[in-house]
Amino acid sequence: MAVKVFVPQVLRPDCDGAVTIDLAMGSGPVPLRSVLDELAARHPRLDKRLRDDQGKVRRYVNVFVDDDECRAVGGLDAPVGDGAEVRVLPSVAGG
Repeated sequence: MAVKVFVPQVLRPDCDGAVTIDLAMGSGPVPLRSVLDELAARHPRLDKRLRDDQGKVRRYVNVFVDDDECRAVGGLDAPVGDGAEVRVLPSVAGG
């Protein structure tokens, strides 16, 4: 099963400049947690920017599975199917 992770420019230094990261996740839908674990195995610095010490997605990071924000469809248990696109978007603040 193939999953493509899109990395925003601000986080690319934490994954050797990659714009996208292709992951092979085995068969059948997997939880988002498994996708992030595989991403962490390849890019530990990126994982520190995405998840806290308890493994939860940081509150200022939004993760979309295809068109759905993960918190709206199960959080880390959100299903990720074959060919899914996972997009990481850090929140923007300021004024």
